[in-house]
Amino acid sequence: MAKVAKLRTRKHAVVLNRSRGGDTGIAVMLILMGAFMFLPMLYVVLNSLKPLDELWYYPPRFYVVNPTFQNFSDLFRLMNTSWVPFSRYLFNTLLISVVGTLGNLILSSMAAYALSKIKFPGRDWMFQLIVMSLMFSAQASAIANFILMSALHWIDTYFAIIIPAWGSTLGLYLMKQFMESSVSDAVLESARLDGSSELNTFLKIAMPMVKPAWLTLIVYSFQGLWQTGSSIYIYSEELKTFSYAISQILSGGIVRQGAAAAASVVMMIVPIAVFVVSQSNIMETMATSGMKD
Repeated sequence: MAKVAKLRTRKHAVVLNRSRGGDTGIAVMLILMGAFMFLPMLYVVLNSLKPLDELWYYPPRFYVVNPTFQNFSDLFRLMNTSWVPFSRYLFNTLLISVVGTLGNLILSSMAAYALSKIKFPGRDWMFQLIVMSLMFSAQASAIANFILMSALHWIDTYFAIIIPAWGSTLGLYLMKQFMESSVSDAVLESARLDGSSELNTFLKIAMPMVKPAWLTLIVYSFQGLWQTGSSIYIYSEELKTFSYAISQILSGGIVRQGAAAAASVVMMIVPIAVFVVSQSNIMETMATSGMKD
């Protein structure tokens, strides 16, 4: 009589019939890869705790001999002596990041839904233009953008940074491709037959099904806007961003490198927090949002 393979279970649920050695090997590989990817962040944090003389050791060291918080003290002292309060720089960055990310998410999602699930003349031609726009860098279109901003009287205003973020075609491309593969036409048609409006179908059916895509878009857009530095459209010191203020500290020479190392940690905290929170939701949704017709 042939021997029947015994299925492995964990918490009364059947798991992949893989050897324990295979599970251990995969776990070790993931731990090593995670540790390797964590090294740059660890190095930034350790640099912020190094006194000025240790910052210039060569080759660089992944440990601190005499840890100190003097770098953070110097950073806050420089913030307090600035003629524009650093809280203002931080407010500008938060405003640009949050409003720009929300606008990009809303417009990209609605446009992606229309391009992928609503048939209208010129839809494919319009999408081809969107794909072509991804080929042009910001530097290539800087002069045209400046002329447009000047004509709209948006120079030296928040609109000069926020509105272009709303029109980012990369987010639109991401959402459109994900909606085509993850949102079933049969489900949308059933909702329409039940009397659901197009807006209600978009908000309550399509958007929950593409949650991984718009969470990824939030992370990408927020991180890009958070790191926005000096802009050719912003001249007033009161409207400049936190990243610009950090670059001003860096321009102070060697004596400010410790404060600059501390500032790098401060700049890193918010994007990492946004990524960690969104990543947990992405992983959960990826596991539960699959659908089979």
